Amino acid sequence: MTQYVYRFGGGVSDGGAGDKNLLGGKGANLDGMASIGLPVPPGFTISTAMCTRYYEEGETFPDSVKGEVANGLIHIEGITGKTFGDAADPLLVSVRSGARVSMPGMMDTVLNLGLNDETVVGLAAVSGDDRFAWDSYRRFIQMYSDVVLELDHGRFEEALEIAKEDRGYSLDTELSAGDWQVLVAEYKAIVEELWGKPFPQDVHAQLWGAIGAVFGSWQSERAKVYRRLNDIPGDWGTAVNVQAMVFGNMGETSATGVAFTRDPSKGDNAYYGEFLINAQGEDVVAGIRTPQYLTRAAREAAGAKPASMEEAMPEVYAELARVFDLLERHYRDMQDIEFTVERGKLWMLQTRSGKRTAKAALKIAVDMANEGLITQEEAILRVDPQALDQLLHPTLDPSAVRDVLTKGLPASPGAASGIAVFDSDTAEKRAAAGESVILIRVETSPEDIHGMHAARGILTARGGMTSHAAVVARGMGRPCVSGAGGISINAREKIMRVGVREVREGDIVTIDGTTGEVMAGAVPTVQPELSGDFGTLMVWADAKRRLKVRTNAETPLDCRTAREFGAEGIGLCRTEHMFFEQSRITAVRQMILASDEAGRRAALAKLLPEQRSDFVEIFEVMAGLPCTIRLLDPPLHEFLPHEESEFAEVAAAAGLDVETLKRRAAELHEFNPMLGHRGCRLGVTYPEIYEIQARAIFEAAIEVAEKTGAAPVPEVMIPLVATKRELELMKAVVDAAAEAVFADKGRRIEYLVGTMIELPRAALMAGQIAEVGAFFSFGTNDLTQTTLGVSRDDAARFLTTYVEKGIYPKDPFVSLDVEGVGELIAIAAERGRATRPDIKLGICGEHGGDPASIAFCEATGLDYVSASPYRVPIARLAAAQAALKSQ
Repeated sequence: MTQYVYRFGGGVSDGGAGDKNLLGGKGANLDGMASIGLPVPPGFTISTAMCTRYYEEGETFPDSVKGEVANGLIHIEGITGKTFGDAADPLLVSVRSGARVSMPGMMDTVLNLGLNDETVVGLAAVSGDDRFAWDSYRRFIQMYSDVVLELDHGRFEEALEIAKEDRGYSLDTELSAGDWQVLVAEYKAIVEELWGKPFPQDVHAQLWGAIGAVFGSWQSERAKVYRRLNDIPGDWGTAVNVQAMVFGNMGETSATGVAFTRDPSKGDNAYYGEFLINAQGEDVVAGIRTPQYLTRAAREAAGAKPASMEEAMPEVYAELARVFDLLERHYRDMQDIEFTVERGKLWMLQTRSGKRTAKAALKIAVDMANEGLITQEEAILRVDPQALDQLLHPTLDPSAVRDVLTKGLPASPGAASGIAVFDSDTAEKRAAAGESVILIRVETSPEDIHGMHAARGILTARGGMTSHAAVVARGMGRPCVSGAGGISINAREKIMRVGVREVREGDIVTIDGTTGEVMAGAVPTVQPELSGDFGTLMVWADAKRRLKVRTNAETPLDCRTAREFGAEGIGLCRTEHMFFEQSRITAVRQMILASDEAGRRAALAKLLPEQRSDFVEIFEVMAGLPCTIRLLDPPLHEFLPHEESEFAEVAAAAGLDVETLKRRAAELHEFNPMLGHRGCRLGVTYPEIYEIQARAIFEAAIEVAEKTGAAPVPEVMIPLVATKRELELMKAVVDAAAEAVFADKGRRIEYLVGTMIELPRAALMAGQIAEVGAFFSFGTNDLTQTTLGVSRDDAARFLTTYVEKGIYPKDPFVSLDVEGVGELIAIAAERGRATRPDIKLGICGEHGGDPASIAFCEATGLDYVSASPYRVPIARLAAAQAALKSQ
């Protein structure tokens, strides 16, 4: 028969510290603390397996489990000498959740369970403290009514506040035993009014009600949201821990507290925590009373008057410090601890690895490795790569007041304040005048690149986590909030509406790309500090990783930023971004509007020196490193005007009449441009475009090689290839351009021609395509779109629901769809290597900065990942972790 209940305490240990999946983190650690001799109140854990069965069988409990729970109660009774439900000397228990990983505050707890009208009298007699007993009973009624009966918590709080007000009290501790007795009667009346039945007096019914409620809280809305945000599977379930109560509210020699063995904010090796005398745990958490400091040093630093625990309870504090040291050495990590002092005796209620900021995580990991408590490899694995975003971007001052207007998707981390502007030209103009600008658009397109570059931050009403705005913003290191569906934008009137509120051009707004919040007014920011611990951990990580890490970048600034963050080359340079700059958009439009090849070549000749100069700047930053440069990819109509007001200006610049321009724009319009005349299809139709781009690349590479002595290694990437023949034709164009430049300059350099695999057919035909291409770069943004048949810009409308319903485990545009898209990558890699064993393989989609996707790349044996500049450190650390885990 399956065992579902595991006892701990009093020398009994049915489970073990390694049984976290079965017992949950709290249960495993309670068992672990008891096994090393720490003072842990006895109890038992109902396993996560029972939680799964509970939901499978219609939220009921089998008789076998009821028998196991009864035996668990006998275990507690035998150690405490108290009996559950005994009117003379009652055993009281707590009922708490405990998932595999910590989910602070997301699930429910019931304390003081076992009290009723009879046992409260016995508790008063045996404790010698009527006030304590009746205080405990009112706490139990209030908590049980909230958690189990799901009654309005506010009604009980209101009754308590009225009772204090009537008596002229400000603190709960001022109420007497008689006061609490009166309030208990009021609470019971509220229960009968709201529930329709008297408050439960059967202690066993109370227990099963609480167990069911804690299991039920696993599927609460807040728990679901927390799991989604932290990638916790919904089928893990929670355990339930039933434990003998110990009381911190038994007078001046009793207390309760929460503490960390190190500072969770800064990472300093100093005890950090709070406690309250004559209180229970919820008093500390709820903030009903102002907690006191744990240490004298912390109290003095804060200028606080109430005595610290070190001063008020020196003997208990000394014992607690010994326990802190023991637990940190036992678990080899910073611990988050809950404790209670009952009449001078210390009891440990919980320990777990403490949540910490990215700054603290780095410091604690590096310090512990230097202290010999953990290895360098363990230090690398201790830091969440995604948390490094906190260190690389400005963040909002946590103490500042926020007037939140709405919330969108946290598309690119960091925070910024500035004046609201609604078009890119205005953004560029006002930024040039020295103003901080937030660019607000319904959605962005490639022609917004100059405004996005000028802006401090970007806000869009539409688009997902991998929309154009999100991808470009991350590459630039700009904070971005996308898909803010709560806003409506009137670009013509230059106004944004959020409900009844309006934001007009020139109004100050703040966006937080880490949380997705949009705020009215300016909120102060805190600039990041890349401390020595960051550099130390990165050195350790680089020594362990196999995957190379490149960057997606097309400006010298982006390249320099990426190099500073440790990039080992460029994995994707999107040349179309260079075409949208104001100084060259006219020539691009002349090229598009030309009626023959001669006209196109004349326009392209004007662009050649501009493109060459772009590549010179990039190659100088990346001297000696591989640089993958994607030739023109987007549909040509994206370069033409869309607004009526622009047509006359563009027609004049191009030497055409407005009607001719409109007719040409209509000819180029596509119903589904993502699958239309773009990528290599442009090169096949107009090979002179790719020819000129290739000339610019090779002329720039030779110029830099002669100037610096360190030749870059251009890797010319042909986009959107579906067939071997397309790549053959385009490679011939590139090779011919290279030979012409080499002959002209009298010097050769190494280069490669390859393709971006972003179509399922290309992945399946990879064996043939590898006969021509020297490298594959997996463009996972478009490969995900074309494999799933989902537009990444429209997906935000429904993908959250898909993830919630378990259709996809994560947003496939954020974390690689391993089963589908990943399988195509694995097939392409295998077939490509079979044809060309030395083929170079990497990914350059946004997945290149996602730790889970990087782990897949390590397992598949790719050579490199490429990420936007500010995600390069994340990729470096994630690659090291993937390598260590694969071992």
